[in-house]
Amino acid sequence: MFLTPIEWQALILSLKIALVSVTVSLPIGIVLAWFLARKKFVGKSLLNGFIHLPLVLPPVVTGYLLLVVMGRRGIVGQWLYDNFGVSFSFSWKGAALASSVVAFPLLVHAIRLSIELVDRELEDAARILGASPWRVFFSITLPSIYPGILSGVVLAFARSLGEFGATITFVSNIPSETQTIPLAMFSFLETPNAEESVARLCVISIMISLVSLFGSEWLSCRMKKMGMK
Repeated sequence: MFLTPIEWQALILSLKIALVSVTVSLPIGIVLAWFLARKKFVGKSLLNGFIHLPLVLPPVVTGYLLLVVMGRRGIVGQWLYDNFGVSFSFSWKGAALASSVVAFPLLVHAIRLSIELVDRELEDAARILGASPWRVFFSITLPSIYPGILSGVVLAFARSLGEFGATITFVSNIPSETQTIPLAMFSFLETPNAEESVARLCVISIMISLVSLFGSEWLSCRMKKMGMK
């Protein structure tokens, strides 16, 4: 399929942002999923609700909140810029942040479900035999939940590729910098005689989404079979 330079830039940037988004979110997601699945503490429901809030909030609201908190003049963003020269505004890093926030609930939910399927008797037996909590996690828990981790990664990656509202609100629509596939399609829709570009990007988005969904479904089925053994 022949793509124009602008379309290639949007595709490559989308893949880059989604990859960075998932890579950065994964360690945090595993830790939070483990705490939600294994620990009882005050405010657990509040934490769970806060993590899943981006799923029910309008994406524009999520983008606005990111702008207030992480923008150049935001509560945290100004401190980061003044002390470290780090800025998320109008850059691909901000787009990755917006994508990670929106996709994070899917990642945590999938990993949490897989942790809850792990046989806790195996973990308890390892502790009785003298294994440290870290060794129990890395030798028993983590290998058992890898299908759930992969499923969560696939879902988060696909969601990051499709992110639009929070991204355009937080970092705008800048070609070669923040213009991902959805934002490029939005621009082409407002451009006369650009229907072919919209169609090509639409086909690419559908193909990537289908592959991601089929992969996630396959991994979920495998996870369930492992939990039944």
